[in-house]
Amino acid sequence: MELQNVLNELEKAGAENDITQTDKSKKYLNITRDTGEFFTVLVKSTKAKNILEIGTSNGYSTLWLASALPENGTVTTIEISEQKSNEAKTNFGRTNLLERIRLLIGNASTLLNELGEEFDIIFLDADRSLYTSFIPHILRLLKQGGMMICDNAVSHEEELKEFMEFFINRSEYTTCLVPVGKGEFIACKGNLPC
Repeated sequence: MELQNVLNELEKAGAENDITQTDKSKKYLNITRDTGEFFTVLVKSTKAKNILEIGTSNGYSTLWLASALPENGTVTTIEISEQKSNEAKTNFGRTNLLERIRLLIGNASTLLNELGEEFDIIFLDADRSLYTSFIPHILRLLKQGGMMICDNAVSHEEELKEFMEFFINRSEYTTCLVPVGKGEFIACKGNLPC
């Protein structure tokens, strides 16, 4: 199925689900379409080939990231919910992007310990209370010249304050807050262009 049709379906299903669902763990909480378009520009302009996403949900943001990669690029995406992982896997299979996506199912804190490769982009869209515990992994896994992106930086600014300040206060990172969607906090590592 054509990617845009799948994205349109997921947007509609996500919005309908999140309005009626009272259990937060069963909400999709996807990025907005304009955020997906912004990610496409970032991935293409930085020539990223290796992306890490923490928080797959139903795969909506993963599809945006994977679609912007070159054919030899990969998105490694981590999801703790088996139900959401299964939905994401089905959604990936409905596009021609399956070969660009590596889905890891389990606790991000555990799985991050097992990753050894460096990433051009790390995107955080999971349980925000865990982000400060992810910092040592981000420092280790983000390559020089790479970028870390954190969703909900405007909509949940107070929850992310400590996490964002860590990167703002480090001289080796250049940071900015982009008011697209729910707000994207970006930290670029090193003096190389992002």
